[in-house]
Amino acid sequence: MNDTRDSSRLVRGSDPRSEVPYVAGRYPTELETDIVVHTGATLHLRPIRSDDATKLIAFHHHLSFDSIYRRYFSIHPELSPAEVAHLTEVDYVDRLALVIEDGDELVAVGRYDRYPSTSTAEVAFVVRDDYQHLGLGHRLLEGLADAARARGITTLSAETLFENHDMMSVFRHSGFPMTTSSSRGEIDVSLSIEPINTQGAARDTSHE
Repeated sequence: MNDTRDSSRLVRGSDPRSEVPYVAGRYPTELETDIVVHTGATLHLRPIRSDDATKLIAFHHHLSFDSIYRRYFSIHPELSPAEVAHLTEVDYVDRLALVIEDGDELVAVGRYDRYPSTSTAEVAFVVRDDYQHLGLGHRLLEGLADAARARGITTLSAETLFENHDMMSVFRHSGFPMTTSSSRGEIDVSLSIEPINTQGAARDTSHE
């Protein structure tokens, strides 16, 4: 996706009296945080950096065939240099990616890409097979939604395969109102990440 916008964006924060500037290319240290999983391990969540290229390639090599297919909808054993550059070089406003690290290794990656001139962004994430079922998908979606909302995005969309039950579980338990549609073995998901009403109940209005 080509970005032709100005190099800075002024986004209104959660307090209607304040406005927070997000400058494209500025590494958002405020998105860094530690995560303690139920095994007792402490992992680190942070925005991706351009110098993560080698780590991202190693992360991809650790993924199983099924995990790669569910993420890319194709057999994709290797990332090309152009893909690595695209995935690691983001502007942190219209394109943002978060990684979860265990020591020096990436174990999960999630990202959003805003559709040009809209308040909707496509979201995707993948967790290394040996780190699945630790809640990392939920933490990535939560972090991406918080960052996206602060940058003026109100809706996250995603495409996933019918058989990707883990990803659908993350969406269904996110707490965000969700609509879905399906065709040809794929499910289109739309999540409203605007602040929900005082009842706080997510509403799933799935349809065929």
